[in-house]
Amino acid sequence: MACGLAVAALEAGHTAQFVTLRELLAQIDAPAPRGGLAAVRRYSQPTLLVIDEVGYTPVRSAQAHLLFELVLARYERRSTILTSNLTFTEWGTLLGDEVLATALLDRVLHHAEVITINGRSYRMRHRLLGDTPTATP
Repeated sequence: MACGLAVAALEAGHTAQFVTLRELLAQIDAPAPRGGLAAVRRYSQPTLLVIDEVGYTPVRSAQAHLLFELVLARYERRSTILTSNLTFTEWGTLLGDEVLATALLDRVLHHAEVITINGRSYRMRHRLLGDTPTATP
C-alpha cells in the first residue's frame, strides 16, 4: 500500500523516496560529509518519504535523535508514511526514550491517517490457500 501511494505521488509529478528504517539508520550513521545531519537534510527533501519496517531494527540513542530531527524537518511541510509492526505504545522501547517517542509520535500523528491492517500475511497467501509456488526450470 505504501509503495502504491509513492507510485501515485510520482505519477502526479511529486518526488518520492522509499527506504527501510535499517537503510535510513545506516545512512544517518555514515561518516561525514554524507551521514548525520546531511542524511537528515537529504531525506527531508522528497515530497513523500516512505520509511518501511519500523520496529524490526534496534535504534540507538543517537539514531533516535536524528530520526526525530528528520520527522521535525518534515513536519507540516512534507508527507511521510511509516510502516510498522509495533503499536504506538511500543515506540518508547524502540527508541529507548519514552519522552522522545512521545514527541516524535506527537508530530507524526498530528495530521495522520492511521491504517491498521490485521489478518494473514499477503506474502503467504498462496501457502495459506494450499497453493504452493512451482519452481521454474
